Amino acid sequence: MNRMDLTPFRRSTVGFDRVFDLMERQARGAGGDNYPPFNIERRGDDDYRITLAVAGFRKSDLDIVAQQNLLVVTGRKRDEVAEGEMLHVGIANRGFERRFELADYVRVANADLADGLLVIDLVREVPEAMKPKKIAIGGQQPLEVVKGDEDDGDSKAA
Repeated sequence: MNRMDLTPFRRSTVGFDRVFDLMERQARGAGGDNYPPFNIERRGDDDYRITLAVAGFRKSDLDIVAQQNLLVVTGRKRDEVAEGEMLHVGIANRGFERRFELADYVRVANADLADGLLVIDLVREVPEAMKPKKIAIGGQQPLEVVKGDEDDGDSKAA
């Protein structure tokens, strides 16, 4: 088993517990079920696309549930009776549940099914209150030049 020891990182960082937990969970789950196959694509700074190969599934067979930091795609296969005798079954005919951990502020923008591919578009929308802001040192406003004092070079606070 290939296990990472993240203890040195946990000792020197604050607030990254969720990231380390995700890494450890992924390492434990590696080598598991790879059905259905999928791609994850970055389409811009804040735009992503997940594409799952779901041949044989209809829209009514698929469920997409987004909750805080988790996207769950579930497929339920219908029980269909073949008209003839099956000599070889090479097309997967099973249900699945695929989970994707999402970063903070990532939401599903759109989902579409075409040509056996389920495409899920994601977008990261950081609230204005969470975006970086420049902070003035000491909390003082910049000094403004008072009219009439421009000639002597002195500035007074308004």
